[in-house]
Amino acid sequence: MRQPFTRRDILGVLGSLAACSRTRSQESPSRHPVADVLSSIPLDAVHLTGYLGKKLDLCIANRILAQDPAKLVEPFRKRVERSCWQSEFWGKWFLSAAAACQYTKADARQRLGDSVHQVLATQSPDGYIGNYAPNSHLKSWDIWGRKYTLLGLLAWVDMTQDSAALDGARRLADHLLTEVGPGKADIVTCGLYRGMASSSVLEPIVQLFHHTRDERYLTFARYIVSQWSLPKGPQLIEKALNGTAVGQRFPRPAKWWSWENGEKAYEMMSCYAGLLELYRETGEPNYRNAAVRTYESIRNTELNIAGSGSSQECWYGGAARQTEAAPDTMETCVAVSWMQLCAHLLRITGDSRYADEIERTAYNALLGAMTPDGVAFAKYSSLEGTRQLGTPQCGMDLNCCTANGPRGMMLLPETAIMMHADGPVVNLYSAGTWNLKSCRIEVNTGYPFDGLVDLRVTPHQSENFALRLRIPAWSAATAVTVNRTPVPGIQAGAYATIRRNWKAGDVVRLRLDLSARTVRAGRFAAVERGPLVLARDARLEANRAPDGIDFVTVTGQKGTANEVRLCDYASAGNTWDQRSSFRVWLPA
Repeated sequence: MRQPFTRRDILGVLGSLAACSRTRSQESPSRHPVADVLSSIPLDAVHLTGYLGKKLDLCIANRILAQDPAKLVEPFRKRVERSCWQSEFWGKWFLSAAAACQYTKADARQRLGDSVHQVLATQSPDGYIGNYAPNSHLKSWDIWGRKYTLLGLLAWVDMTQDSAALDGARRLADHLLTEVGPGKADIVTCGLYRGMASSSVLEPIVQLFHHTRDERYLTFARYIVSQWSLPKGPQLIEKALNGTAVGQRFPRPAKWWSWENGEKAYEMMSCYAGLLELYRETGEPNYRNAAVRTYESIRNTELNIAGSGSSQECWYGGAARQTEAAPDTMETCVAVSWMQLCAHLLRITGDSRYADEIERTAYNALLGAMTPDGVAFAKYSSLEGTRQLGTPQCGMDLNCCTANGPRGMMLLPETAIMMHADGPVVNLYSAGTWNLKSCRIEVNTGYPFDGLVDLRVTPHQSENFALRLRIPAWSAATAVTVNRTPVPGIQAGAYATIRRNWKAGDVVRLRLDLSARTVRAGRFAAVERGPLVLARDARLEANRAPDGIDFVTVTGQKGTANEVRLCDYASAGNTWDQRSSFRVWLPA
């Protein structure tokens, strides 16, 4: 039985009705929904092998499917929290587990369904699902945790069309609407980081509107974005459009982990993910423009050579300072959120530069953070030193980055090959097979250690369509052939489009330019080869590559003092102790 309305509830409803009336009395906001340029194919039609496939299999078997979800549900039953974030762990795990279940076709659906219904069994009559004590609602990470619960429930709805899960998600969102909004609590004063943690709930609220077409959720989404523009808000649109760098949007706070801190990287990008969901529903150009400008600011001023950034989890102008020591760099949650932001922009725009960034971060920052067995992910990573795991958080047996790293891994099969209106789009060159509606694509390659990539295209029947191949921006000299006939006009940093009448047995071959490239920064230099950042590792004093290193190259003149042996960054340091201390930036 639902609880009776309180005076606060009635006043809140009246305030919301008044706000809606004012909106209707003015010109209603226009809506011009926007379709994505690229769409993902079903994960059960994808099978990655080779280097990426092996890494993904380890993560799925030893981290995602090895997790006991019952432990993650327990905080929802206790409800004694006042400041911590235990309630994010179930949603993060479930998002990766739902994707892994579809990708592997593993017999885990029943287990996932049981976990969903365990969560729903904790729902209060008023709709609340969370771990916070009643007198601590809206504080710290409460709404942030509700966001991840909503995302998990909606992922299950996407998989199964489970009406009970959709009803539970609606009731959870409806309860939030009784606490936050016009005449109630202000979303940007709830929780931490100028309300960015709390207002990132925008993402599942828009998804819920997409599922239900209930205008209340779209109204609430617009309300969230409107509050960002207040002087006390994070000003995520205005500061993006006026070109303010993400690490300079607000003064350094007196207290770092506080509401005043406006440069928290993970939460900021989570808000832009929600803003792009709202752009899809409304077509408001400034929503997309703000996200693109923020992407450019992060790319130009914050990302280091490994495709990640942040110090103490915040933006700090890190691109120009990456050769300097800084505390707690490259939070894995930041790397994953960056990949997710790029994936949104890739789907919306079809621009290959976003796939370039997903690749760089995946091969370097993300795989470098994953333990060799796939069991865990580093909380922070660095460009020199030794790798270290983070400590468990909030009395749980994992931390935010070990929970979030698998979501980055599950982006790889989702974005490797996508669909354009007129044919497949190859973004990541992994060995594997893709069973599309129009054709089957088999990729045979030793990439990223070998630049030769063969794609065998087998249409279900002879058919004319376009096949787009991402030519990485770093590949200065790329050759493409179809059945040994050269394809002209190949350009780095763009898609090569091959439109033809495809027939069984057609083979497309790419030769990507894996020449080593030297990158200089002041007194230091680093080396890249293909998508890989290379590093010095203490184990490379031996004449042969030790176990655990996938690739070794030599720069300088062999047999002279200039000879330096390097390995890929993800292999560097992977004993996770002093035996494999490593360094990316070397004295030039």
